[in-house]
Amino acid sequence: MSTLTKWAIDPTHSEVSFKVKHLVISTVTGYFKTFEGGAETTSESDFNGATVSFSADINSIDTNQSDRDNHLKSADFFDAENFPKLSFTGTVNGDKLVGELTMRGTTKQVTMDVDFGGIAGDPYGNTKAGFEIEGKVSRKEFGLTWNAVTEAGSVVVSDQVRIILSVQLVKQ
Repeated sequence: MSTLTKWAIDPTHSEVSFKVKHLVISTVTGYFKTFEGGAETTSESDFNGATVSFSADINSIDTNQSDRDNHLKSADFFDAENFPKLSFTGTVNGDKLVGELTMRGTTKQVTMDVDFGGIAGDPYGNTKAGFEIEGKVSRKEFGLTWNAVTEAGSVVVSDQVRIILSVQLVKQ
């Protein structure tokens, strides 16, 4: 019987961002400043088959523009008052992370690409593992359906959202 190795996200060396097209001509980037999660592996060096869990605080959204942040937290989008967190649970399968993403009370299966950066020791004796994770979701499938159309007929916010995580895990 194998022993589970637990890994936790190191928030000081990780970031969680999203990108969405605005007016179809440019991209707006946002971050979740408060998040937590980790992984459990049956090996100290192989993450294939690892179970992963993650959550982010909706009220920590930061797009570098407070009015937009407040709109994203409102019932038009994430509805932070009723759904204060988004969450993910899944499994690493080779270079894919497959699991259930829950936003605004709706859960859908998503598949994201995983790029394993390797394992290294830090100056304090901790063992760290690095990952770049990226995927795309339809915000409308999760009930984030608000939109507007400009006078010229351009959609203000695209449906497709890119999710990008740069994560450093620390072995527990």
